[in-house]
Amino acid sequence: MKTWFITGVTSGGFGMEFADGVLARGDRVAVTSRRPEELSDWAAPHGGNVLILKVDVMNADQVRAAVAAAEKQFEGIDVLVNNAGRGWYGSIEGMPLDDVRRVIDLNFYSVLDVTRAVLPGMRARGTGWIINMSSVAGLTGIPSFGFYTAAKFALEGITEVLRHEVAEFGIKVIAVEPGAFRTRAYASFEAEPIRETVDAYLPQLEHVRQSMIDQNGNQPGDPARGVEAVLRAMEQEQPPHRLVLGNLGFEVATGSLESALADLRANESLSRGADFPA
Repeated sequence: MKTWFITGVTSGGFGMEFADGVLARGDRVAVTSRRPEELSDWAAPHGGNVLILKVDVMNADQVRAAVAAAEKQFEGIDVLVNNAGRGWYGSIEGMPLDDVRRVIDLNFYSVLDVTRAVLPGMRARGTGWIINMSSVAGLTGIPSFGFYTAAKFALEGITEVLRHEVAEFGIKVIAVEPGAFRTRAYASFEAEPIRETVDAYLPQLEHVRQSMIDQNGNQPGDPARGVEAVLRAMEQEQPPHRLVLGNLGFEVATGSLESALADLRANESLSRGADFPA
């Protein structure tokens, strides 16, 4: 029986699908939520196998207290799923600075806080998993989501380095990059007005907002199947370093990486010519 610690669990999201998936396998789970009262009915049938923790992951003190509570109740954490996060849109030039900081804090720094809180216990036991829920935006830039893209690129970077740093302690690390999945995330765009300080970008942002509203409920990705793919990947003898989820996400990610490689190779002579002569 493994103990999972999953952040940002809400009804209709990846976090809930992870929780349901691991409970179905007979594991235990500690979940964090800013609105834990919404999870009471869901948790009731599972008894002591579920621990609900009220946590704002952007509050480092709450994060450390929650990790300590989960480790005390379940005698350790075997798998961390850094799921909490979401995107806000705006131009690079004109997104309000407080929104910029909010995007980076939630999608990068909070992940760092949770990971640092969990790692000492995993190192002491010589085993563990870190599953970082990134995005296809962590592999290719998404116009109008520049700072969300930046946060996810940063998350991809620390995931890559962390994988090497903790391997000797028996800890495995995977980055998961979903494309468009049918979660509640898109529903928030209808209720939120555009916050932009440069009017020139408003037509672009209005188009992006309407596109998100139109896609809500029609996204091709199935969160339950996405979680099952992650669980199956963890069972492989050689687990992947990263796992893109969804047909559209796979096409976008591979197309972007192939384009980047072609661009590098097209300028190979310039790159190689920058060294001192042999």
